[in-house]
Amino acid sequence: MIKFIIRSFIQDYEAIHNKQVREAYGVLGGVLGVICNLLLFIIKLTIGSLIHSIAVISDAFNNLSDLGSSLISIISAKMSNLPPDPEHPFGHGRIEYIASLIVSFIIFSVGFQLLKSSFSKILAPEKVIFSPILMLILFLSVLVKVWMFFYNKYIGETINSSINKATAYDSLNDVIATSAVIATTILEHFIPFSIDGIVGLAISFLILYTGFKIAKGTVNLLMGLSPNPELVHTINSKVREGQYIVGTHDLKIHDYGPGRIIASIHAEVLDTINIVEAHAIIDDLEKRISDELGINIVIHIDPISTDIEKNEQIKVFITNRVYEINEQFSVKNLRTTKGLNCTNTIFDLFVPSSIKKTDYKEICKLVSERIVQNSPQLNIIIDTVNPIISEAER
Repeated sequence: MIKFIIRSFIQDYEAIHNKQVREAYGVLGGVLGVICNLLLFIIKLTIGSLIHSIAVISDAFNNLSDLGSSLISIISAKMSNLPPDPEHPFGHGRIEYIASLIVSFIIFSVGFQLLKSSFSKILAPEKVIFSPILMLILFLSVLVKVWMFFYNKYIGETINSSINKATAYDSLNDVIATSAVIATTILEHFIPFSIDGIVGLAISFLILYTGFKIAKGTVNLLMGLSPNPELVHTINSKVREGQYIVGTHDLKIHDYGPGRIIASIHAEVLDTINIVEAHAIIDDLEKRISDELGINIVIHIDPISTDIEKNEQIKVFITNRVYEINEQFSVKNLRTTKGLNCTNTIFDLFVPSSIKKTDYKEICKLVSERIVQNSPQLNIIIDTVNPIISEAER
């Protein structure tokens, strides 16, 4: 159904790297959220009032907070698409992350209010009135939230939107919460005491936990996370597809908001290639990556030395220095480029699989220092650190 709605309301819906199309996805998701959550809030508040259930009323106000989240997603979709200005040369894409943080604060606020109401209901319990028709309506509201989970998840994955992904899993929590409310209301019909306040308390904790998860994920994005390994592999692979490019290294990715990724990478080309031809190949690669991945990338040319004898001498020297650190370490895929006052030396380091990945950074530092200590004219670039897989581990 969501695909039909997208096709009906978004022109050029397949051009997801287009900022206008991406904005249309965000606005559409927000509008659907406002409509669904407003409807659910009215229904649940009415039912909760009629049957005197704090759990249902809690669930209703949870939907009201979701409505606020949908409004914020609409505003953020519009604002994050504003063009760059002198104060924000990379655009306003991170507004979407700030919007997600605001959503988490709204969820926290609702969670604390419901926590307070649920405590009051535990201290002064009131019998919940059972109504099969009202329970059926609540069950239908669960189906609405299931649909909201899937459509938000689809939009979030399609346009890589943090706020839609957060809304999707918030909707999934709502499915759990409302299902618990229905089960509690039915159960109270058969038991002599009230557990409505306890369930309301549990729902409030669920709401608070959702707010915490969204806040944590958003803060990580604002602070800067390590790039997605799949994206790293994709960029490296696409650059290496270029004619005369024999390798890549030193990839850097900067996230200025969904659809606003800026990257740089060093492309290794043979030093026998004409510079004009190499430049044309790089220009073509930058354009292709921009068109296919929506990433603004700068590719730096590193002419790889074809002096086999010199490269072999350097490899023997580095291998010996690495061997001094650990006899099980090995060097592979070594190549060199001539710098102004140094020789850039790039290679892959292989270490025993028993060594933890958290120690790789320290090992790279140790290897670099040992090599430079003995040969200051070398600039060491360890491209990757890989575990040595033994026959037994295979």
